[in-house]
Amino acid sequence: MSDAATILHADLDAFYASVEQRDDRRLRGRPVIVGGGVVLACSYEAKRRGVRTAMPGRTARFLCPEAVVLPPRMAAYSEASRAVFAVFRDTTPLVEGISIDEAFLEVGGLRRIAGPPLEIATRLRERVAHEVGLPITVGIARTKFLAKVASGVAKPDGLLRVPPEAELAFLHPLPVERLWGVGRVTAGKLHTLGVRTVGEVAALGEASLVSILGPAGGHHLHALAVGRDPRRVDTTRRRRSIGSQQALGRRRRTPEELDAILAGTVDRLARRLRAEGSRGHGRLCRTVVLRLRFADFTRATRSHTLAEATGHTATLLEAARELLRGALPLVEEQGLTLLGLSFSGLCSDTSAQLALPFDKAAEPGLDGALDRVRERFGARSVTRGTLLRADPHLAVPQLPEDL
Repeated sequence: MSDAATILHADLDAFYASVEQRDDRRLRGRPVIVGGGVVLACSYEAKRRGVRTAMPGRTARFLCPEAVVLPPRMAAYSEASRAVFAVFRDTTPLVEGISIDEAFLEVGGLRRIAGPPLEIATRLRERVAHEVGLPITVGIARTKFLAKVASGVAKPDGLLRVPPEAELAFLHPLPVERLWGVGRVTAGKLHTLGVRTVGEVAALGEASLVSILGPAGGHHLHALAVGRDPRRVDTTRRRRSIGSQQALGRRRRTPEELDAILAGTVDRLARRLRAEGSRGHGRLCRTVVLRLRFADFTRATRSHTLAEATGHTATLLEAARELLRGALPLVEEQGLTLLGLSFSGLCSDTSAQLALPFDKAAEPGLDGALDRVRERFGARSVTRGTLLRADPHLAVPQLPEDL
C-alpha cells in the first residue's frame, strides 16, 4: 500500500436522475425521481425534500409532490456509463469498476507525465462534465476506503483530498454509518452503547468490537476505524453476479403474472450473461438466486445451485420457476411487493462448454443467435419459438455470420 494519497474514488452524482436532467433541459433544477413503484434514483433537489433511493414511490411523491417521476431508461444510463469509463481508462490504465457509476483509479505512477493526483482528479472531473455532460465527485486518499468516504463527504459535484498525515483527523469525527458494513442493525447496536462517531468506534478497541459484533465484523470495523485498508486497486476484478429486480406495488399478482415477470427477467439476464464475456466468449451461471420482499417489508431469499454452469435460458428459467413455486405459499400469505433475481457463481464459458453433451451445447448457441437477431433488428418480440417455427431444422451454423 502506498504512503501517498494516490487512489481516486470517482462517483457520478445521482446518476440516473442526472442523465435525465442532462437529456432534458426542462428538468434541470427541478426534483426528479426515476422509478414509479420504488425510487431507483432521485436528483439532489428531490433529496433535499427527504426522498431517498429504495423509498416506496408513494412515500416519495407525498414528500415531494412537485417531483417529475420518470420511468428508467437503462439503455441511456449504460451508454453514459460507457462514456464515463472511457474517460477513466484514458486517465489511467489502473481502473477498478465498482458499479455502473463509480470506480477506483490508481494514479500514483502518473506524476511525471500527468502531475500530482489532485491535478489529475481536477482534469478528470472537467472532462466528464465537458465530454459526457454529467457531474462527478472525486475523493483522493491513500486507501480505497478513505477515498470512498472522501467522495461521499464531498458530494455533490465536489473534490476532496485526504492527506495521509490527516487521515484520522478527517475520519474520526464522522458518524459510524460512514464505515463500510455499518447498516441499520449494526448502527443500532453501537448507538445503544453511546457510540456514534468513528473515533468512538476506534476507542472501543478491537477486543470489545469482536465481543459486540463477532469476529468478522469486529476485526473489520476496527481496521477501518483506525485507517487500515491494505487493498489495492484491482484491475482484474470481474463481476461475480448479475441481477435485476422489479417493484410490484401493493396490488396482488396472480401466479401467472408472477411467472411472466420472472420469465422476462430471466430472458434479460441470460442475454446479459452471454454478452458479458470477452473474445467472443460469454459467461455461465452456477447459482440462481430469487429475492422476495413482502407487503410488511420483510424479505426472503431462495437459491439453487445447478449441477453444471450454463447460459441456457430454458435451464435458468426452470430453476427460477422452481424457486418461485416453493415460495408461493409465503407470497399468498403475505403479499409480494418486489421480485428480484440474480445469477451468481459466474465463470467463462470456455471451460464449461466442452463438458456439455451435444444437445445441451447447441441450445446456448441458439440463444446467442437469437440475441444477435434482436440486437440487429431490435425485435424484442422475436423468440426462440419464432425461429424454430419458421424452420424446425434451424441450427446455429445456418444463421448468417453478420447477425
